[in-house]
Amino acid sequence: MHHIYNNMITALQAASYICQRYYQDYGDIIDEMKLHKLLYFAQREAIIFNNEPLFNEQFVAWKYGPVMLCVRKAYNAYKQGQFNDVILSDSDLERFENIFDAVFKRYANKTSWSLSTLTHGEFSWQNARKGLSSDVNGNNMMSIEDIRKDAERIKLRRVLFE
Repeated sequence: MHHIYNNMITALQAASYICQRYYQDYGDIIDEMKLHKLLYFAQREAIIFNNEPLFNEQFVAWKYGPVMLCVRKAYNAYKQGQFNDVILSDSDLERFENIFDAVFKRYANKTSWSLSTLTHGEFSWQNARKGLSSDVNGNNMMSIEDIRKDAERIKLRRVLFE
């Protein structure tokens, strides 16, 4: 089952925004592992907030958690200051700012390793890792349907405990 959603941005636009905001908030270049994890949480938050994913690209379930391969390729360009050609429009930023705000509030100040551990608790990651030993990355994709299940679980937890 593959939906095409209309009001999406690309994973690269989301990554570009996260990198720029992280630099503004913390005065530091985000490390690559944290970028991938914040992207994953942005995707999950989008489903919690809007019942739709933020972007269409799929994560790969690597051994340290979800990884977005197109962002991986772009990350080195970002470190050299060449990631700015994929910025969000003002209208996109307005539409999705609440999602990014939630991600930054909850996750941006945590260490990359603690975020990795958090993603290991996600059904979507665990399901995609089936049959892989813990020391290999593999190339199994995480399904958006599975991320939806994680979003539902988190939504319920927040209703009950926050």
